[in-house]
Amino acid sequence: MEKKPFVTKEQLEEIAKTYPTPFYLYDEKGIRENALKLKEAFSWNKGFREYFAVKATPNPFILKILQELGCGTDCSSKTELLMSDACGFSGHDIMFSSNDTPPEEFKLAYDLGAIINLDDFTHIECLEKTIGTIPETICCRFNPGGLFKVATDIMDNPGDAKYGMTEAQITEAYKILKAKGAKNFGIHAFLASNTVTNEYYPILAKILFELAVKLKKETGADIKFINLSGGIGIPYRPDQEPNDIKVIGESVRKVYEEVLVPAGMGDVAIFTELGRFMLAPYGALVTRAIHEKHTYKEYIGVDACAVNLMRPAMYGAYHHITVMGKENEPCDHKYDVTGSLCENNDKFAIDRMLPKIDKGDLLFIHDAGAHGFAMGYNYNGKLKSAELLLKEDGSVQMIRRAETPKDYFATFDFCDILKNVKNV
Repeated sequence: MEKKPFVTKEQLEEIAKTYPTPFYLYDEKGIRENALKLKEAFSWNKGFREYFAVKATPNPFILKILQELGCGTDCSSKTELLMSDACGFSGHDIMFSSNDTPPEEFKLAYDLGAIINLDDFTHIECLEKTIGTIPETICCRFNPGGLFKVATDIMDNPGDAKYGMTEAQITEAYKILKAKGAKNFGIHAFLASNTVTNEYYPILAKILFELAVKLKKETGADIKFINLSGGIGIPYRPDQEPNDIKVIGESVRKVYEEVLVPAGMGDVAIFTELGRFMLAPYGALVTRAIHEKHTYKEYIGVDACAVNLMRPAMYGAYHHITVMGKENEPCDHKYDVTGSLCENNDKFAIDRMLPKIDKGDLLFIHDAGAHGFAMGYNYNGKLKSAELLLKEDGSVQMIRRAETPKDYFATFDFCDILKNVKNV
């Protein structure tokens, strides 16, 4: 089985005439179609809303596309809040889900009217001290502890995660928040990352729905929404079966009707905070082979590096690679595909079977649309690439220019030491 790029070699060569490699390319048509599928899958819930995880792809052009489709934003920092505000998201369009939160960020979130999601019991005092009150609408993040399993498979270890409150803490938090004036409550949890199974969301939903019923009974809190957060993954490998969002939505509906409706809570809104599912398959890193090396292994050196996409270097993540124009050729060459950083883990693929790669070939690195560009950095003085949008009409729009040396040296603008650096 082979992953198919959303663009042709001819298109990429034409794009590269204007925008040199490496660059990120996003598929507007795919983004829109996927967002509408998610919306349809949860259309049974009157209050459903997707709060896109800005951290995954923090680009205002992407946010504006999702805004047109009714999405809000999930922010976790000051700059993400500022970007959301600049894009026209306001009030409850914004969910602020942060941890170890600086007080000034609570203040900004409150000033923007965002829904604040408290990660820890002690943050109640911090929030009240910072803004002088408790918002009428407030959310708390839950961590059930232990291991999270789907059937017999361990998906993740919430008990070892720094996020969320215990059940006892969230119960006490609701009581205190209610006494301090909160009127509308939400519950949030994130128990596993990048799950490629239709069972994750329904199991998570059952845990949170049952907790909601219990919290309402024990605290009298009016629970308005339950935020299933992220965690729905994508098939990075071509032999993986993708999640079926329609099946997932229907399964959550069944649990909703089994647990919440009999408890008189059939008006609770369902929120999601998806990033990877929303964007990853619809973005790619496009890079060109510039060197080949023959030593103890066969290496292909490309003009991108871990600065552009660090997931493989950071935790050995698999990203499928298509050698453009050679999709039908046999994968009979074993390569390490590398960047130029002074780190041996700067590799996009290790011992990967690919068609013979020649210098000048374009490589399409799949599923980089989320947590790709966003995780970039500037080690070795490397500069971040441009981001481009392949629009529905086939045209290409630059949605972020490539960095220049001037950008790299910008934080030295307070002194004259580097004033003569040439911006080439």
